[in-house]
Amino acid sequence: MPSSPPYNPVLSGNPQSATGRAYPNGNPEAGYNPVGVRNTDSAVPLHPKGPVVHNYASDGPAPGNLAFRWTYGSNVAAKNRDPRVQVVQYNEDTFVLRQNVCIHWEAPFTYLLFGNKGALLIDSGATGNPQHYPLRETVDAIVTRWGQARGRSKVPLTIALTSGEDVAQNQGLVQFAGRPDTTIVPKPLGAMKDFFGLAASWPSGTGKIDLGDRVIEVIPTPGTHKDGVSFYDPYCDFLFTGDLLFPGKINISNDGDFLTSLDRLKTFAATNSVKWVLGGHIEMMFVPGKYYARFITYKPYERVLEMAPALIDEALQYAREVQGKDMMLIRPDFALFNGVSPDQKTPVWPDGVPNINPPRPF
Repeated sequence: MPSSPPYNPVLSGNPQSATGRAYPNGNPEAGYNPVGVRNTDSAVPLHPKGPVVHNYASDGPAPGNLAFRWTYGSNVAAKNRDPRVQVVQYNEDTFVLRQNVCIHWEAPFTYLLFGNKGALLIDSGATGNPQHYPLRETVDAIVTRWGQARGRSKVPLTIALTSGEDVAQNQGLVQFAGRPDTTIVPKPLGAMKDFFGLAASWPSGTGKIDLGDRVIEVIPTPGTHKDGVSFYDPYCDFLFTGDLLFPGKINISNDGDFLTSLDRLKTFAATNSVKWVLGGHIEMMFVPGKYYARFITYKPYERVLEMAPALIDEALQYAREVQGKDMMLIRPDFALFNGVSPDQKTPVWPDGVPNINPPRPF
């Protein structure tokens, strides 16, 4: 049996380690990640003496895992005992947070991304009261733990919204008022354009948020909201689309803008690697074309959050079909509502969508 390499405190970063291994926190040369991916927690020293700098360049999307079932609420919301904020760590620098569906029926998602110079929180949920929805407390805990692991006493935080109009994504902002080392992107459309440098190029231009070697691209995507934006992360290859495209009932406010924004995302995805489209909610069930009604707090048969980038093309195709018409249109992974109530129902099931009844909830 081969002997272990001699202990080397320079390599381990932990002179007090009781182990005899050269890398008590993992060997950075080991094949933990796919070829070309260099950023891994296995190489973070146990007791860093200074800030740990990561290399966010990789061939293909950074590895991560969303194979986790989201909490799905209760028939009696007052008796629900699930966490108020569910946290899933996709990888060492990417977190997905979801508001408990019994706190707010839309159960919005927020996303927390880290770079070498700071963090970005995308959206802020549907509830301002921290006793019901402790978003800031949860984010602070994640930021503190992340900073400790990387030898950073301060981690500047930027908070940006996919839409300042969307009450299901902007209510949690009040919890961050006065928070140190925090920049909140203004909600008014004009001020938001100025912040991202888009005043003269909206909606055709793009902005950037530099987290330190992890530069998030800001793409104007009005259509469901006049101030809608999407965010692209070139590290994980995620496209965060908020209310514009998600597995649920998409309420179009301006069908011309909606069509143009989807076309813009299609063009963007053709020249940038997109692993998944991640929206702000889940309303669809796992059976094609079926969705939960509004105000439901028990959703045991939800579809998964992530959407394949090919669904941008599908959404664009059917956005053309509803343009200029007051109608709803059901597809397997989303439903479009243009000029009609979100409670609208169709008496005719659409061709090409399997009509499968979901299991009865119990």
